Amino acid sequence: MKNDRMTAGAVRPIFMMWLTLMFAVVSQAAAASDLKDVTLRLKWVHQAQFAGFYAAKEKGFYEEAGLNVEIRPGGVDFPAVQMVASGSEDFGITGADQILLASGKGVPITAVGAVYRKTPFALFAMADSGIETLADLEGQLVGVKLGGNEELTYRAMVQAAGLDKSAIREMPIKYDLSPFLNGQVQAWPGYVINEVISVQEKGHDVNVISPADYGINFYADTLFARNDLIESDPAMVEAFVRASFRGWAYALENPEEVARFGLKYSDKLSFEHELAMMNASIPLLAPEQPPLGSMTRMAWQNLQEQLLSLEFLDEKQEIENVYTNEFLEQSK
Repeated sequence: MKNDRMTAGAVRPIFMMWLTLMFAVVSQAAAASDLKDVTLRLKWVHQAQFAGFYAAKEKGFYEEAGLNVEIRPGGVDFPAVQMVASGSEDFGITGADQILLASGKGVPITAVGAVYRKTPFALFAMADSGIETLADLEGQLVGVKLGGNEELTYRAMVQAAGLDKSAIREMPIKYDLSPFLNGQVQAWPGYVINEVISVQEKGHDVNVISPADYGINFYADTLFARNDLIESDPAMVEAFVRASFRGWAYALENPEEVARFGLKYSDKLSFEHELAMMNASIPLLAPEQPPLGSMTRMAWQNLQEQLLSLEFLDEKQEIENVYTNEFLEQSK
């Protein structure tokens, strides 16, 4: 009997611990069930380019907004516009030009915030190449990424510089930097927050030719949503947009912390590169123009005029139907 009482006494604390654990699991499950499931399709693979969204998730901003957000990588096989428009995703990230082009094709999406309000795109060449301006590209072989905002920005720069585009030799490229590193291509298109850093990490100095030098600046990564979602659940859209840019505001103040967040989403990343990307991204978010994410009609009009001039877009779109600032925090 004594042994039985001792056994029962030993079991009781274990049973109570089990009950406590089960209660916690059930409570967490109940809390999670109260959150709305939301999906975000990125423009590209996981990296610090999207750090603000990781911050919103990791710091609990989405959860505080009543959302359970899944952040999915993008890329060639996962085009954000098509996937959101099809209804399989709720929000996406793409270049502002792609939103205008989609609008021209009747795709029902709307931009709800611009992340990179200063374009991270640039052409760059090896420092010892003698290439410092667009005029220096005449007769040189230039890599061109066809079909996206990189091509649009490059062609707008050439047009703004008044260059004869036939004087520049072009080579279609993908994402492998080898043709540039081995000298096959003299100038390469990329982002100052990524490819430029990658080349510098390999020990090369580069000359950067910026679109701003030629009066060109297009919104790059832009957050968008399906029109039917905006119409049916504007409160959820507002909650997501505000929590997302709260994440970006946190990223501005804590670049080293948020640079580590991306490492949770991909085992192919290095902290040093992610931190360099984050630090290079901060000025491109245009924090001096609050609120973060806000867009102007003039910027969208300028983009549309370039798309029409370069014959990327067939006819003018109603700008008011392409973007909205209504879901962003308002400036104080």
